[in-house]
Amino acid sequence: MRFENWRDEELIRQAIADEIAAAEHRLEGLEKRVMKALATRDPSRSPWRRWLRSLIAPRSPALRLGYALAGALLFLGLGLLIGRFAFAPEPLPALAQEGTVFALAAPGAHKVEVVGDFSAWKPIPLADPDGDGVWTLILKLPPGRYEYAFLVDGRWVGQDPNADEYVRTMGDYTSVRYIGGDST
Repeated sequence: MRFENWRDEELIRQAIADEIAAAEHRLEGLEKRVMKALATRDPSRSPWRRWLRSLIAPRSPALRLGYALAGALLFLGLGLLIGRFAFAPEPLPALAQEGTVFALAAPGAHKVEVVGDFSAWKPIPLADPDGDGVWTLILKLPPGRYEYAFLVDGRWVGQDPNADEYVRTMGDYTSVRYIGGDST
């Protein structure tokens, strides 16, 4: 900023000098006061450390009980997870060597069946032995083309994600699977 009048500039300089002189008494001993405050401060008493300590080792019996229950649930959940992988059922590709695998993910279903031209459209139940919601069935079928659908709690599910193709007959879809590479 440039002043047109040297007198204005001199007035501003004098005002700044007066402000500094007025605050000078507050600055006396500031360094000693800051050093004393820092020397008496206990770093283990900082607010975040107190909060962290109260979170890790609570004094409240209700919070201790809550931590114990949470730890037990975590331990149980990890045990179930490890057990599920350690004692997992046979993978589907290995099961496929025993026959044709029909599998459908239907969590929460009470009953899943497969119907198809291989059973004269009579229902054959699928099983979910481990309760994970994946229902399976292995059938020994000779090579050929097969149309089928699933019944999930009596509801028709004609579009199997594992099907080779879909066919629409009389308004409903049915799935098609080719066994043995025969595409007739």
